[in-house]
Amino acid sequence: MKKNKSSVLFGAIASAAMSLGIASAQADEVEIKTQKLTDNIYVLFGRGGNIAAHVGQQGTYIIDDQFAKLAPQIKAKLKELNPDAAEFVINTHYHGDHTGGNEVFAQAGAHVIAHHNVHKRLQAEHGEDSDFLPRLSFSKDMTLHFNGEHARLQHFAHAHTDGDSVVFFDNANVVHMGDIYFNFGSLPFVDVDGGGSVDGVLAAVQTVIDAIGDDTQVIPGHGPMSNKAGLQSYHALISKAKAIMLEAIEEHKTLEAVVAADPLAQLNLEYMGWLPKERVTTLFYRSLTGEIN
Repeated sequence: MKKNKSSVLFGAIASAAMSLGIASAQADEVEIKTQKLTDNIYVLFGRGGNIAAHVGQQGTYIIDDQFAKLAPQIKAKLKELNPDAAEFVINTHYHGDHTGGNEVFAQAGAHVIAHHNVHKRLQAEHGEDSDFLPRLSFSKDMTLHFNGEHARLQHFAHAHTDGDSVVFFDNANVVHMGDIYFNFGSLPFVDVDGGGSVDGVLAAVQTVIDAIGDDTQVIPGHGPMSNKAGLQSYHALISKAKAIMLEAIEEHKTLEAVVAADPLAQLNLEYMGWLPKERVTTLFYRSLTGEIN
C-alpha cells in the first residue's frame, strides 16, 4: 500500500464535511429534534452526525457534537433534559460534523474523549493548544463509568477513518456506531485519505453484529435509528458492492475505466449530493486496490 502523503486531500475532506452542513443551512434554520431511547439515553438529530446524550443523577455526557454554530441549540436542548452542563464529550471520529462543537463544549467545562488518532488529526487541523482537541485519548478501548452505566468505547482501525470508536451502553442495550454506519439505504463514505477502508468497515460492522442482540437499539452516525437487522442488511449491501467492484477492477484495471463502466449502477441505489456514485466508486476502488494517493 502506498504511503498517504495527501495532507491537501485530508484538508479538503475535512472542509467538505464541515461545509456540508454549515454552507447549506444557517444555524437558525436547523431544528434539533430529540428521540428518547431509554430513561437515560436520548438521540439528538440536527445537521451533522447523530448525537447521543446520556442523562442521569451524576450529570450529562454526549457522543459527538455536530457543528460549532449549532452548539447553542444543542446546549439548549440538552438543558431541557438536564439543567447541568455536559461533563464529557465523546468523539466517534475526527470529522467536523461530529467534532465541530468540541471547542464550545470544552470551554463550558466538558472533557473531550476520543481515540489517539482523533487527537492527532484535530491537532494537525487546529493546533496543539486548541480546545477542539480531546483532553483524554485512548488506544484500543476505555470505559466511562458514569450515571450507573459502563459505556465501553472500542476502537476499530481503518474503518470509516483510522480513529473510529463505537460506544456500547451495555446496561441500556444501546450502541452508537458513529459513521461506520450510514443508515440511508446506500453505501458509506469510506474516508480513504483519513485511514478508512472498505474491509475495515465490514470488519467493524460484523464485530458489532456479533456483539449485540436482536433488540439492541443501534444509533447510526447518520440517518434514523436502527437495529441488528438493519446492520445485517447494511453489511450485506457493502459486501455485495465490494464483490461487484472487485470484479470490475479485475476486468477494467484502471480507475478511469472502472468509473466509466459504472459497476455500482446494478445496485439501483440513491446517493447523496455530497457523496455521488462516482465518488463512492472512486473511494471503493482506491481502498480495494491500496491506491490511496
